[in-house]
Amino acid sequence: MSSRATEVHPLAYVSPAARLGQGVRIGPFCTVGADVTLGDGVELVSHVNVDGITAIGARTVVHPFASLGTPPQDISYKGEATTTSIGEDCVIRESVTVNRGTPKSGATVIGDRCFLMAYAHVAHDCRVGNNVIFANAATIGGHVKVGDFVFLGGLCGVHQFTRIGDFAMIGGVTGVKDDVIPYGMAFGANGTSGELIGLNVVGMKRRGLARDDVRQVRACYETLFYGAGTFAERLADATAAYADHPAAGRLIAFIAAEEKRPIMMAAPKKTRVAGGGTAPADE
Repeated sequence: MSSRATEVHPLAYVSPAARLGQGVRIGPFCTVGADVTLGDGVELVSHVNVDGITAIGARTVVHPFASLGTPPQDISYKGEATTTSIGEDCVIRESVTVNRGTPKSGATVIGDRCFLMAYAHVAHDCRVGNNVIFANAATIGGHVKVGDFVFLGGLCGVHQFTRIGDFAMIGGVTGVKDDVIPYGMAFGANGTSGELIGLNVVGMKRRGLARDDVRQVRACYETLFYGAGTFAERLADATAAYADHPAAGRLIAFIAAEEKRPIMMAAPKKTRVAGGGTAPADE
């Protein structure tokens, strides 16, 4: 719990009904609605709008012109009491927008230690995991599910109802309309629909995966996308070989839980990446 006193700038408007934790700081020209809860040590730097039934976790810092908990951009929404939840120790930069849920799921949820860079957008009913980074102007549509330790490149756009698996990386200016497997690297040249170009091996190593775990994940990936037979046959082979492995099995479980969007397929083993030359599939 923070030992500093709560500070509200005289040029801010904070509803008397809002719930403020210890050590909250609210800068000038901020607006905080009646159903808002700010955890201990939350800082709204200035010109921040927090609306609706919105909870922001401890020590999260929100920068100017961010707008959080606002109504969903959904023509079916009729003012129902839905929610927004943002976790602890997040950094939300300038002009980020986060919309509250619709009655279809009721909530938009962002986890702990997330970093949303300027102009990022989280649409209604999204579920964003922990330790996720949105680069500038990364945008996810309604009902998107983003796993833990995901990186979303600048100006990428993720189609509604899409899933992004744990440890995945989405390249800048990439359109994502299919589910991205855990550990996958998705790129699309010049804003085209993305395809898998390999595995986020660097991210896997940074998260402490052992070398043998990385090898097992790579072998599972090779079986799924470059093995013999149809995708269903390759999935059966990969399931038999890797479903019980703690790291590689994450791919199998993700595919088995398929929802509305298809699984993103892999490019040929060597492919052209926007702005660069030839990239190996596992780098």
